[in-house]
Amino acid sequence: MNGSAEPSKRVCEVRIDMVDYDPNLIGSVFEVTDPVPVTAEMVKDFCQAIGESGPLYTEDDAARQGPHGGIVAPPSYAITFRNGRQFFEHIPRFGRQGFDAGKDVEFVAPIRPGDTITLSSHVKEIYEKTGRTGSMVFVVVRSTLKNQNDEVVAHVDHRFMNRP
Repeated sequence: MNGSAEPSKRVCEVRIDMVDYDPNLIGSVFEVTDPVPVTAEMVKDFCQAIGESGPLYTEDDAARQGPHGGIVAPPSYAITFRNGRQFFEHIPRFGRQGFDAGKDVEFVAPIRPGDTITLSSHVKEIYEKTGRTGSMVFVVVRSTLKNQNDEVVAHVDHRFMNRP
């Protein structure tokens, strides 16, 4: 590398060299869960557990007159669905240390009592960052939640950090 290269280009060149993975990982679905039924009781219990008192989620009459025509689960209900037992076996690892670095949730459509929800998961992206304590590799796994009509209700991006 010569001294005239822009700093951002030098970082990009290092990133490409440091993160070695099979590009076929990106976008390949590695898990689909069995459908999970959603009941009115489950939604009610969830609302009580988190202190949700919004009438669209807790009151039949108000919810019927609302935009969804009935009770729906609060958006945060989407994070209650679990990936299958093999989920962590398919996440690429870079190094021996790592941890869950957070989740991003995109709510697409309401989840209703009577729905059955299925998750499908794939590696969305892999990237490297350098922080004050050194190099870190991030793996983002996207889980897409669909109802029994094959309609997407949410996307959950699980972010995992590894130290190479």
